[in-house]
Amino acid sequence: MKHRLMPFISKALIYIFLILTTLPIIIAYLWLFTSSFSKQVTFGIIPKNFTITNWRFLWDEIKLGLTVFESIWPITFNSILLAGSVTILEVIISLMAGFALSRLDFWGKDFIMKCTIILHAFPGVALLIALYYVLNFASLIDSIIGVVLVKVALELPMATWMIKGFFDEIPWDIEWAAYIDGCTKFQAWYKIILPHIKPGIAAVAIFAFLAGWSEFIYSYIFLFSSKNYTLSVFIKNLIGDFRFLDYGLLSAAGLFYLIPVIVFFLISQKSLMKVQFGGIKG
Repeated sequence: MKHRLMPFISKALIYIFLILTTLPIIIAYLWLFTSSFSKQVTFGIIPKNFTITNWRFLWDEIKLGLTVFESIWPITFNSILLAGSVTILEVIISLMAGFALSRLDFWGKDFIMKCTIILHAFPGVALLIALYYVLNFASLIDSIIGVVLVKVALELPMATWMIKGFFDEIPWDIEWAAYIDGCTKFQAWYKIILPHIKPGIAAVAIFAFLAGWSEFIYSYIFLFSSKNYTLSVFIKNLIGDFRFLDYGLLSAAGLFYLIPVIVFFLISQKSLMKVQFGGIKG
């Protein structure tokens, strides 16, 4: 009897542990949702006095104290532009760099691969002053393009190393067969090899989009004009100095900020589930 109960007890302990560790996160998101549609919540999660006033930023300007905020739609477009640009550039560059590191032999290859790991491990925040001088010299301060280039440069090492693992899993026989059929190096890469690593491309694209969409520190430091603000900076400005903080408005804006990420995850989760880090799941 005791031996029969042991598997049940083990599973019960695992479920209890998972519930206890995830419960604070679930409660936090539940509070975010209920607060965005109510004037007041009791016990932290139970809404009272249903209202959509907290979502007024979708159709009207926001005034908190003496501060008047910009319309959220141009700001949303800036966030989409930032995340989309980071995704496209990071995927294209990492695919070419990963292919070169995986399939080509050239002088300094090992050194570059080691530097790739070191660069990813290096904290980007430590480079803020240097990055500011570089962007200022290139006249890219207060520009979405400048933030995109910084974000891509800092995220590219990990993306390149990840996609290299997928290229390593492609048998050489497939590539040589393409060359025998008359394909050039580029044609073999584009027409034969890339279709075999679609899960890897999806993984890099997902992580790149999430990194671009959630970007805050570089947008906050390098973007000065309100016309270039992103949603992360907009939400930071809603908090302000806490004197005129509207928690209902902040909750609604935070939930609005989450919606594209949730939609993107639901669309891409099937591709992400097929990913096995460093290779393709059979």
